[in-house]
Amino acid sequence: MSGKDIEFVRLAGEKVHSHLPEVARLRIAVFREWPYLYDGDFEYENNYLRTYAASPGSIIVAAVDANTGEVVGAATGVPMSDADEAVRGVFTAAGYDPREWFYHGESVLLPAYRGRGIGVRFFREREAQARALGCRHAAFCGVIRSADDPRRPPGYVPLDDFWRRRGYTPMPGMECAFSWKELGATEEKAFPLAFWRKELGDAEPV
Repeated sequence: MSGKDIEFVRLAGEKVHSHLPEVARLRIAVFREWPYLYDGDFEYENNYLRTYAASPGSIIVAAVDANTGEVVGAATGVPMSDADEAVRGVFTAAGYDPREWFYHGESVLLPAYRGRGIGVRFFREREAQARALGCRHAAFCGVIRSADDPRRPPGYVPLDDFWRRRGYTPMPGMECAFSWKELGATEEKAFPLAFWRKELGDAEPV
């Protein structure tokens, strides 16, 4: 299967409502993997994703298998001013103006569809939305895990190099925290996530 078998659906503002259930299911499926080990809950996911539905500047980019019609991947984004307080508050506390920032939420893709440039397209589409809104910077966060955690799968390759190729760099000292229940756990626990950033030019480089 090639990249030509994937169709991209770009939804903004209130139109993101139509794909929230698919994004919720994908989050639960993909975030069960390392490094999140998330024991997902569909009701929680729907409530969390309403943040995007409530923002007129939000976007969902859905990757659809053209042969089956299945949504196999999705990426979300929202102006930082409309992001969850757990994220937005970190930036305001550090002296950043949220109005100048765009926040990339999840980027989730089923394993069978990885390695075909879909993740690159996700970043390009969200950055285009950020530029259209006049945002000067983009940011996202990723969970912090110890390299010697015994649950880390053999041969696991972090996404750091991929993010750097997209022009993102770490933001030292900038962290937020989200709580979730890990696989095998009986209750939720707070986990730290580190931010990465990119300065947005007028257009995506060729």
